[in-house]
Amino acid sequence: MVKRVLQNLLGDLRLQHLTPDTPDVLQMQALMIRKKPFLRKLYEEWYRSISRMIPTAISGPILELGAGGGFLHDILPGVIRSDILADGNSDILLDGLRLPMQSRVLKAIVMVDVFHHLPAVELFLCEAARCIRPGGVVVMIEPWHTRWSRLMYRWLHPEPFEPEARDWGFPAGQPLSRSNQALPWIVFERDREVFRRRFPQWSLRELTLHTPFRYLVSGGVAYRALMPGAAFKHWRRIENALKPWMNSWAMFATITLKREKN
Repeated sequence: MVKRVLQNLLGDLRLQHLTPDTPDVLQMQALMIRKKPFLRKLYEEWYRSISRMIPTAISGPILELGAGGGFLHDILPGVIRSDILADGNSDILLDGLRLPMQSRVLKAIVMVDVFHHLPAVELFLCEAARCIRPGGVVVMIEPWHTRWSRLMYRWLHPEPFEPEARDWGFPAGQPLSRSNQALPWIVFERDREVFRRRFPQWSLRELTLHTPFRYLVSGGVAYRALMPGAAFKHWRRIENALKPWMNSWAMFATITLKREKN
């Protein structure tokens, strides 16, 4: 009830009139990311952090999952843009659980806010291990579970946030609205030892917590912007000052998996 009231008060009206889980939603999100100055600056920062994690010692194409509304290709030229919906902005239509690539051809798979939408992440991890060359990586920026984010995701965000879920998945269906935002935390933190046993071909190379406030005040892709682009540096300084306490405050994590030789 409270979440619905907040969505009605702060939600972007352009999204409220669209049919969920359609290409129209992706196209509107793309417009919002590019046209909201604060949000665009945040995505630029995220994309540059992803590009820095791409290995240079091996060759091969880079696949972006869920490219939909983003503009990573502006920061990382040559990336293969893919999505599960035909939105007109992607190079290829595919399902992240069944990658149409030959074995050991990719240098990297990258994504922003996609992993927690995969209904069977174990299938994705197997497919990624098949397609990525030894030394290659999966780099993702995903929601994370902290005391602060638990409140924000449960009260403000339209997607489910279920850190108590026992399983690593959920019933397949709507590709955009069905998810569990706590899924990255479940797999790579709560169940980390389980992940290591099940997937020895992957090593967790980086897990950096960040962005407690800036996505919120940007309005994200669902709400109206609360801050102008000129305020971006000010909010970044505030977040930098909180780095020692990100275990309590972070709303997002950058996660890098390396494909081992085994």
